[in-house]
Amino acid sequence: MKILLDEKQIDQILDRISSNIADDLGSHKELVVIGIRSRGEILAERLCSKLGRLLGKEIPFGTLDITLYRDDIHDPAGDIQPQVRTTEIDFDIHKTTILLVDDVLHTGRSVRAALDALTDLGRPRTIRLAVLVDRGSHELPIHADYVGIKSEVAEEESVRVQLKETDQIEQVTVE
Repeated sequence: MKILLDEKQIDQILDRISSNIADDLGSHKELVVIGIRSRGEILAERLCSKLGRLLGKEIPFGTLDITLYRDDIHDPAGDIQPQVRTTEIDFDIHKTTILLVDDVLHTGRSVRAALDALTDLGRPRTIRLAVLVDRGSHELPIHADYVGIKSEVAEEESVRVQLKETDQIEQVTVE
């Protein structure tokens, strides 16, 4: 196991990303933050709070469950029963700028599923993607607009994001 990020580094990255977003988007009236369940949700909530302080206003926050939009949900070789959870977006996304947040960008398939789910909810003006770790090996032409770190990780290895809210520890490791 190799530690990529510790608690302090994660917080510094989120500060940097939120500062970059604030600089890029300014006080865009329709900015909303949506996190992909489950760790993307936690990171999105943190970014939303930081952005709110930087921009001096409350920013709508939501959570997106992509389970039913995944392209592997009916994979006969899959041995895990998917757990469908709720999408909690209590605001209209039509003509908004969405900051979509996930923990790790790998193949791009989770982001593709999230884009499909979002378009079922409305037609945003723009969608920007922020990720904590971009591990490369994208299978789809998807890239993040805001990246914490890029780390080439071998296909047989996995990136594990652990956050206090769910794991009682704060770190990113390669296993």
